[in-house]
Formats: sequence, C-alpha cells, structure tokens
Amino acid sequence: MKIEYTYKFALPKSTVWTYIQDEDVLRNSLPGCKSFEEITSDVYVAELGLNTGPVKGLFAAEVQQTDQIPPNSYRLHVKGKGKPGEINAIAEMFLEETGDSTEVACIAEVEVTGLLAAVGQRVLGGVAKVILGQFFKAAEKEMVKVIS
Repeated sequence: MKIEYTYKFALPKSTVWTYIQDEDVLRNSLPGCKSFEEITSDVYVAELGLNTGPVKGLFAAEVQQTDQIPPNSYRLHVKGKGKPGEINAIAEMFLEETGDSTEVACIAEVEVTGLLAAVGQRVLGGVAKVILGQFFKAAEKEMVKVIS
C-alpha cells in the first residue's frame, strides 16, 4: 500500500532538518509513545500505544534512518509488531524550503499483516494519514519549544 502525506512547518529548513531527527522531539511527538530510545546511530526502538480508528493496541517498533542527504532527504525503515498485526514500511522523506516555511513530503510503501490487513487499504491509509498529521503537528510544537 502506498501512502503519501505532506506537512508544512512554519520553520526554516535547517531547523526542521535538525529537530525532525532529535530523539527528544521524536519521543514527545510520536502518538501514543510509551518509550523511545536510540540503540545505535540512527536506529531507534519504540513502544507505541495506538488507538486511532480500527488500529488499537501496543506496538513494539524499530525505526532506522538511512540514506541521509542533509538537509534535503532521508529514508525511514519502520518495523512494528503488536496484537493487531505487523507493519513493515519504507518511507522517503523530502524537505523543501518554501519562503519562511518548510514542506516535508512523506512517500511510504507499507505492508501489513494480521487484523491490520483485514481492515483494508482505504481505511488503513486514512488512519495512517491521521497519525502522520498528529506526529508532524506535535513535532512542530516541540521544535518551537526547543528553539524558543
């Protein structure tokens, strides 16, 4: 399943690049985040309690950032496992400065199993966009807090 999402930060590109990869900003921005820690350079483990639409439950996830081209793009590899099923995703993240703001585009290929697969792509795609929106909005608030 392909998911595309765009968010516009009211912040300069250099700020978004720096803090979109900051461990504290990520921990405080991930919806339902119970724990989040870096285990090796650019590899994180997290425990997320999600309760959005049909996606409910606790997920253990591993997130890895690769192919970084500062401050323009990077790739995220996400593997998550929980009662509702498993998620395996690769997301391309692109940052583009537009005046005083920065647009972040996320293009992801997502595979799901278990109950998540039974929900259907259309519903799951909508849920994914809600979760991405929550994350980016919270990340922007955290960035503003850090730089103020």
